[in-house]
Amino acid sequence: MDYLDLVQWPAMLVTVAAAWLVASHRRGRRNLGFWVFIASNVLWVIWGLHSGAYALIALQLCLAAMNIRGAFKTEPPG
Repeated sequence: MDYLDLVQWPAMLVTVAAAWLVASHRRGRRNLGFWVFIASNVLWVIWGLHSGAYALIALQLCLAAMNIRGAFKTEPPG
């Protein structure tokens, strides 16, 4: 069994959790959501490299840039 094939499942779950957090009315959760999205981008890139999914890797790099921008534009909690 190729365990790197399984990375797509935690990547999907982390992406869904990030979307849930970003939609929160609480600033802290929203800010955390962008960082969780970045973690999902990393997981998707790992899986994409393993699977040869180069369009997915390019997409994740673009989304990571937007998530980094969002994380820094979101006001910190407090």
